[in-house]
Amino acid sequence: MGMTVNFSPELGDWLQHNLQRGCAEQDLVKSMCSQGFQPALAEGLVAAFAEALRAGVAPPRDMLTLAEADEDYRYETPRLAAGPVIRTPDRDIAVLSRLSKPCVAVLESVLSAEECAQLIVLARPRLKPSTVVDPITGEDRAVEHRDSEGMFFRLEETPFIAQIDRRISALMGMPLSHGEGLQVLRYGPAAKTTPHFDFLVPGNQANRNSLARSGQRVSTLVAYLNEVEDGGETVFPEAGLSVLPRRGNAVYFEYANSLRQVDPLSVHAGAAVLRGEKWALTKWMRERPFVTADAGAR
Repeated sequence: MGMTVNFSPELGDWLQHNLQRGCAEQDLVKSMCSQGFQPALAEGLVAAFAEALRAGVAPPRDMLTLAEADEDYRYETPRLAAGPVIRTPDRDIAVLSRLSKPCVAVLESVLSAEECAQLIVLARPRLKPSTVVDPITGEDRAVEHRDSEGMFFRLEETPFIAQIDRRISALMGMPLSHGEGLQVLRYGPAAKTTPHFDFLVPGNQANRNSLARSGQRVSTLVAYLNEVEDGGETVFPEAGLSVLPRRGNAVYFEYANSLRQVDPLSVHAGAAVLRGEKWALTKWMRERPFVTADAGAR
């Protein structure tokens, strides 16, 4: 099975420019590896651009499916507890379904209807156009594949947010300190996210600094805060799985193991909202306690 990877326009332009001026493919691979790219990923991207140049066709754009890596991702015992019900300090949460490869679980009533409504009220005045960190420059920028609005709560910002942080941390089987602050996203009509990974690629200084401070992201939980009239599913294309957004329910997935491998099957996307709007809450967990850039600079 192939691995689908996303890459920035800047990386594509850099590869195309250097190949056109005669740089050796292996030199480009070495340069990318020195910036933290996995060798198989660097080799696959360089080879794809070089082949397009030799064939006189347009190079890949934004996304590329690479052949299976030499070393397969090794699945370990999930961090999410086994069984049909997971107990947290203040709520028992039913597991509706599980998938082993990739590690995905659909969870029922992670949040109550009242909690969902309160999170939307608190988040709405703080929403800003969503950005992503460019994998080459490390700068935040608005991009086509992230047409939404979002905001972050600080970890345990208020007693209410602290209660949610603690419940989700227990559910995800990780210490509270390893979690990034809760993110709330709003997707309007036609808004979506294209296929992407949640693990960090060390292709820019910002990501390398974040990885040095807190380690790799290891798991994600996305909870749905409203009933979407139509669309807005969370889609795992490599697994053939689509999770319908239902208020209070959540989808959980893992993508990094103790060997520091990352799972190519964890690629996922948010389907377009066809009617109404979609509100979602995201929690990312790190392999070590999460330290923000501001805290790391002190």
